[in-house]
Amino acid sequence: MLKRMHIYMKERYPLISRLILGLIVFLEIHFIILLNEGVTQFKIGMQEITGAYTVFAFLLWLRIADDLKDFETDKVLFPDRPLARGAVYKKDVMILCVFFEIIAVVLNVIYMNNLLFFGILYGYGYLMSKWFFQRAKIQPSLPLALVTHNPVQMFVNLYIISFTVIKYDLRAVSLTTCMTLWTLYFPALIWEVSRKIKAPKDENDYTTYSKLFGYKRSTRFVMILTIVDIITNFILVFRLNKISIVVLFLLVSWMTWKFIQYMKDPEKFVLVEKVERYTYLQESTMLLTIVAFLLFGRI
Repeated sequence: MLKRMHIYMKERYPLISRLILGLIVFLEIHFIILLNEGVTQFKIGMQEITGAYTVFAFLLWLRIADDLKDFETDKVLFPDRPLARGAVYKKDVMILCVFFEIIAVVLNVIYMNNLLFFGILYGYGYLMSKWFFQRAKIQPSLPLALVTHNPVQMFVNLYIISFTVIKYDLRAVSLTTCMTLWTLYFPALIWEVSRKIKAPKDENDYTTYSKLFGYKRSTRFVMILTIVDIITNFILVFRLNKISIVVLFLLVSWMTWKFIQYMKDPEKFVLVEKVERYTYLQESTMLLTIVAFLLFGRI
């Protein structure tokens, strides 16, 4: 069983990289709020470690729930995935999920100040795993699945924001908290749509946005989202580092050009690969903005 669990984690949710991702997501939102609110004296301890672990564990739960929901579909369209090919059993991933989520619950009960928002986060995750009890309506509809499932990133953001504002007694509703609530939601939405945009020659039985709405219209939609997203980034870094604004502007200009190129020739490259590169650079810029502020102050 341990060997099968290792196969699943290696192929579907690499342990180390996802732990690092959880830490990055948590600290980025945490420090963006603190620095914009003028808080420069802070302490990192078990609460922050617990928060980062919770992000990791919650995203693991979503990964496992999604694989279980798509089990029959994956056997046809993605037979190389570990569950679909029989290298891992359903009970293996269920046990794996329970193990990590129990740790998350225990840590939050012991250390965290925002148990209500922890409950809201996991409550929404549970509803997602059950198709909001409307599987017959949601599963066949890609747009409806997007509308009901994609806001989950906002609930992750809300969990982190609630911890930060409670710990440091900050305003719960402000321009900073509102922009932060959206700032990591958009990249997740952009990636989710982009990975389901294909050139006409690459379409198969898998339902994509490009098949439903055409690749040009779908690409134009994510281009608009990308521009809206970068505006939230501008607002969050404006008081911290003006150089970051220039870098973010150059990045979004490059990505916009790639969207335009793709609409002209969808066979030139795979769109989601460019989106992923852009997202990594964008989020790295946000992180470096925080580091630069901590080291050198406002630039």
